[in-house]
Amino acid sequence: MLFPHFSAVLVERVFTECGVVRIVARTLDGAALCPDCELPSNRVHSCYERRLADSPIGDQPVLIELTVRRLYCGNGLCGRRTFVEQVAGLTFRYGRRTPASRRVLEAVAVALAGRAGARLAVTLHSAVSRTTLLRLLMALSDPYWEAPKVLGVDDFATRRGQHYGTVLIDCETRKPLALLPGRDAGTLATWLREHPRIEVICRDRAGSYAEGARVGAPQAVQVADRFHLWQNLGTAVEQCVRQPTVCLRSPGSGLGELPDIEPPSGREMSPIEARVRERHAIVHALLHQGHGIREISRELHMGGNTVRRCARAATPEELLGGRQQPRPSQLDPYKSHLDKRWAEGGTNAIQLHSELQGLGYRGSYQIISDYLRPRRRRRIRVVGPAPPGLRQVTGWIMRHPDRLSESEGKQLTEVFTRCPELEAAHRLVRSFAAILTTRTGQHLKDWVVSARAEELPGLHSFATGLEKDWGAVVQGLTSHWNSGPVEGRVNHIKMVKRQMFGRAKLPLLRKRVLLTAAR
Repeated sequence: MLFPHFSAVLVERVFTECGVVRIVARTLDGAALCPDCELPSNRVHSCYERRLADSPIGDQPVLIELTVRRLYCGNGLCGRRTFVEQVAGLTFRYGRRTPASRRVLEAVAVALAGRAGARLAVTLHSAVSRTTLLRLLMALSDPYWEAPKVLGVDDFATRRGQHYGTVLIDCETRKPLALLPGRDAGTLATWLREHPRIEVICRDRAGSYAEGARVGAPQAVQVADRFHLWQNLGTAVEQCVRQPTVCLRSPGSGLGELPDIEPPSGREMSPIEARVRERHAIVHALLHQGHGIREISRELHMGGNTVRRCARAATPEELLGGRQQPRPSQLDPYKSHLDKRWAEGGTNAIQLHSELQGLGYRGSYQIISDYLRPRRRRRIRVVGPAPPGLRQVTGWIMRHPDRLSESEGKQLTEVFTRCPELEAAHRLVRSFAAILTTRTGQHLKDWVVSARAEELPGLHSFATGLEKDWGAVVQGLTSHWNSGPVEGRVNHIKMVKRQMFGRAKLPLLRKRVLLTAAR
């Protein structure tokens, strides 16, 4: 019961060597069937030993040393002269592991593919290379499936923006059927001709899939997915919001100004100390007015950590620890003159520099500018609350009114006051949502007439697109079939791709997707 595959052999010895359980066995005497003509034979040609890896026992790897016979085939009409006997459940042609061990590695390959599977196989005491796992995976046969009646079609990216494929699933069983290269109409039409029993095709709004379904399965009913209809409506509403963007800005929005920051007074300071004190005063003034660290850092063009240090320091002296005292400079004899001229209203550093040069000053202009910097009054502009953005207003219009917060509802009402045409778009969105959720597609014609009566070019384009695909759209708004299972399968394909770091070609990706869904 524990080792049924050893029932057809004679186990001679079991021992442990170097952490490996070794089983020495040989086949039993008797006739064996030729694999070609199936004629029994017991004429022994020779014997040799096969080494087979088996499933681990007690967290120890197992190695089977099996002696098998090579026999003559007695059928003169058979093209095979000799053959090697196989033990059911234990050996197969050219196999270096038992079928049980092979099945474990196949499951690992389906779940994890190459490198990740090889790492797990080491833990399972079945060390193999990544290429061996890939060979085992590609050798597996595709799962069997019956011809579907309801087919789901969607595209997926093998390399986003460059290469795409098409996934086909059975919407009733939700299992993938095929992964096709490309997303053109011809590829889909060819596959549909090979499977003529399809009655319903669920697809997105892509024109290539509509054409492929029409050519390959003219008898099938096409169903446009409701999610994609809503997504297309959102794009149309965004175009409507984009046109009157100027009226989204409220009259009171703009730049505000903070009160002046008074320069620190007291003893003579070095330029560095003056800059630190000024920065500390400005940061704390802005914090007191309710501005955040990130906003202050963005407005003052300072690093976030610098603003945090200033905010945590209660006094400027905490930031001045270890600062050097001011050193003697060429400006010392002329500071009294500068103070006098500043008090008289002379604040132009260039003019003061010229005056000091007439008095014998030989220093640079920068020294005078650094000395006067703490005395200057600095005005800081902080950006006021920004008006609602394009995508934000579009989201408010597309969402159900019950799911808007009180502030969002208030802002949306203000937008409608400034942009009456957006209120009409909101009314049309709500009526289309009612048709979509209740699946009353018979009212769609009235909705199109109402949309064309408003001056909303974005919704006019959306209505034109509905009329071009009218049959599938009406089916999508009345039938219970949709592309939800296909979208879920696309997410599964993305997960499998990321497991392989996006390096898998379509054959390997297809094999893993089909087998993963079948297990």
